[in-house]
Amino acid sequence: MKAIQNIGIAIFLVGLGIFAALPFIGSFQLDQSTFDEIATEKRIKSELFIEDIQQNVVGKEFSGMIDLSSNISKALDDANATHVKNKEYKKKIYTKSSEMASIIGKRSGTGYIANNKGIMWFLTFGLGIIGALMFIVPQVVTLGKKGIKNDGVYHQSSTGQGWIAWLVFFFLISFYMVLYFGSEYAVNWTYLVDPISESLSGNPAGHWFVYGFMYCVIMVVMAVRMYIKYRHNMYQMVRTTSVLFFQIVFAFLIPEIMVRLQMPYYDFKNAFPLDYDFFFQWNLKSLLDSGGIGLFILVWGVVLTVVIVPIMVYFFGKRWYCSWVCGCGGLAETLGDPYRQHSSKSLFSWKVERWLIHGVLVFAIVMTGMTLYSFFAETSTVLGIKTSSIQNTYSVYIGSIFAGVIGTGFYPIFGNRMWCRFGCPLAAYLGFVQRFKSRFRITTNGGQCISCGNCSTYCEQGIDVRAYAQKGENIVRSSCVGCGVCSAVCPRGVLKLENGPEEGRINPTEVLLGNDVDLMELVNKK
Repeated sequence: MKAIQNIGIAIFLVGLGIFAALPFIGSFQLDQSTFDEIATEKRIKSELFIEDIQQNVVGKEFSGMIDLSSNISKALDDANATHVKNKEYKKKIYTKSSEMASIIGKRSGTGYIANNKGIMWFLTFGLGIIGALMFIVPQVVTLGKKGIKNDGVYHQSSTGQGWIAWLVFFFLISFYMVLYFGSEYAVNWTYLVDPISESLSGNPAGHWFVYGFMYCVIMVVMAVRMYIKYRHNMYQMVRTTSVLFFQIVFAFLIPEIMVRLQMPYYDFKNAFPLDYDFFFQWNLKSLLDSGGIGLFILVWGVVLTVVIVPIMVYFFGKRWYCSWVCGCGGLAETLGDPYRQHSSKSLFSWKVERWLIHGVLVFAIVMTGMTLYSFFAETSTVLGIKTSSIQNTYSVYIGSIFAGVIGTGFYPIFGNRMWCRFGCPLAAYLGFVQRFKSRFRITTNGGQCISCGNCSTYCEQGIDVRAYAQKGENIVRSSCVGCGVCSAVCPRGVLKLENGPEEGRINPTEVLLGNDVDLMELVNKK
């Protein structure tokens, strides 16, 4: 079995290596007719940009995206600088240089990668999937009988913040930087999944389709690992199946099919304020212009946020969303599961968590208020502040860097719920309801606790679960996402996730010191 696993690792690394090399290789050659089509579609009126591209890009062959992108960026920046200087704002190109390079690169790809999409898919995604499964599936045997399997987790370089973990860290950070800030370098990746995208939406793949497809593939492969590791716990088996279903069907397939049916692209499970741009002007106008389906989506988004979310949290806690539905949580619970032990349990982290996550929630609410005022008042500013600047700030620093680059890239070193714990505004909203008005709690049987610390070690939200268990207190915390791993790794069955009456849900205990309290009075209260 070990030999099969080692071969699997080798195959996986080959596929990953080819995938990582694609942004730097490939052939690109733009012809005049293709450029004319792009200029017409993007309504480019800058003769300076058109002339520069015709002179320095059209008809020339580029090896790799780096040279092509630099030429396009220079042409766009130079043209815009001249137009701004001459106050020719109608000729200015508002498309970002990375986006323009991505559009031109996608339409001008030639050579082996662009012309052999199926083979390249197999050499990247195919080998990655086969290799990963060859390593994971034998764990049915190598892990032994059903039960807790975390032995040696801190002694392995991949899960103990060793050099392998740091390599994964840098790879994930680089991947998300390309995804959010260098989409032109993802062009070769889009060729791999073009046939899949065209079969679903009827359109060639963009870099976000690559991400969506890759997201689903990774979750499925790592879900196999979850099924094997936690096969002793039915809660984990069902929960893993649930997040897979909602990610693949609701977040990936349905939105793509809606586009094919000429409907707005929309994820019906994505609630505000996690879906922070739901109330942005462009989205509101798009929905209102889409007829009945657009109006339905608008009403559904409001009802989901204001009615469905708090009602579900009242009956089931925030776990119904964060651990059973949410795509961010789904990736954290599959790809991020090997790293959950790295979540900081310090008091300082808890203080930072409270201020940061609620700060993001306030930011999102204020931004949305400004956006709605601007929309209905038909103005671009509120109190002298441009609404677009606030939206861009949130999109870049929170929506991209925090949620994407940090939220996922930091898995191997800082734990798998960085975004959910410190930044997600929806998690903050759900946490308010769960803490003060919910039937959910984790009950503890203090008499059975042996203080092994497994529960606290593997709590991805940084909760010191053992402290509650030792005192026999129910765990009622805003940050708890109800993943149930604390219960799954407990060797004594001390912890249970339950929904019950609100009365008695919070049951703090007092530490008795000498004659500080009247024991009979305390007994009578019980």
